[in-house]
Amino acid sequence: MAVSDARLHQIAARFAEIEARLASGTLEGKEFIAASRDYSELEPVAKVAGLVEAMRCELAALAAMAELDDPEMRDMAEEESRVLKVELAEAEHQLAVAMLPRDSADSRSAMLEVRAGTGGDEAALFAADLLRMYERFAAEQGWRFEMVSANASDIGGFKEAVAEINGNGVFAKLKFESGVHRVQRVPVTESGGRIHTSAATVAVLPEPDEVDVQIEDKDLKIDVYRASGAGGQHVNTTDSAVRITHLPTGTVVTCQDGRSQHKNKAQAMQVLRARLFEAQRDAAQGEEAAARKAMVGSGDRSERIRTYNFPQGRVTDHRINLTLHRLTEVLEGPGLGELVDALIAEDQAKRLAALGE
Repeated sequence: MAVSDARLHQIAARFAEIEARLASGTLEGKEFIAASRDYSELEPVAKVAGLVEAMRCELAALAAMAELDDPEMRDMAEEESRVLKVELAEAEHQLAVAMLPRDSADSRSAMLEVRAGTGGDEAALFAADLLRMYERFAAEQGWRFEMVSANASDIGGFKEAVAEINGNGVFAKLKFESGVHRVQRVPVTESGGRIHTSAATVAVLPEPDEVDVQIEDKDLKIDVYRASGAGGQHVNTTDSAVRITHLPTGTVVTCQDGRSQHKNKAQAMQVLRARLFEAQRDAAQGEEAAARKAMVGSGDRSERIRTYNFPQGRVTDHRINLTLHRLTEVLEGPGLGELVDALIAEDQAKRLAALGE
């Protein structure tokens, strides 16, 4: 779907206007923040739009050269035109992708929640494997990965764990990871060598600013109790664990990972705010949210999205029918990038096709 020349001029004019406003030095506070955000969002679009415009101008000049009587010049112009048309088609595709409506949360950091599902101890061990996979992938991306809370199992896994991943565009890259992840392998607790199937659920939530979610103190019920589970002597002898219930929605968040009650409360509020923000987003987007979820999967934690098969050394993403025979590489982090990129590309392709209908 080619972008018209008039639209290219409009993009360039809008970008120049924002650039001039920022350079004027007259913007302050919210106006400056809003203009800076508009600039960062429009800059990649404006760059590709400028490239497309330049290529089209060059193609027009080559077409004029091809009309000349000089055979050598004509042949050269036709050859350069053939190459340029291929490059222009690629640039126009990049521009169309860049101009797709963006999820306003794409640029944000994210909360990652991993929970053991069916499978008992083996599911908890698999949840820990997934958490390490995301931690390694985050390190490769240059993001900061920080545990917020964890409920460890007796044999080294996690019944549930929450982490905060800070960086630019975290949510955009990880939002398709939400759902049920299934593992097929022989558990360490299995003496007969039989393959078991277990599962863990993943939820990736965009991290809100405080202004995005207003939480009233009167809407909260806060309980303090003694932490349980793995964590050493200190965690078992101090009333530092915190459970926060948001009364209007019934949302419950617990945090017992930190050594202090104050830190656990702050982290629990952080997780609560993220969950309420995601609920608000789903409610506000309505049909748009339903359409987005139809692209490469709902992101619903009840939907099986991926299988990690250890005997065959493969990972299969069921939404896009992609199988990689590099299980170890995926779980170590680097291989996950290929799955993430494929999911993003599929989402973009389907949204471009929907625009053309």
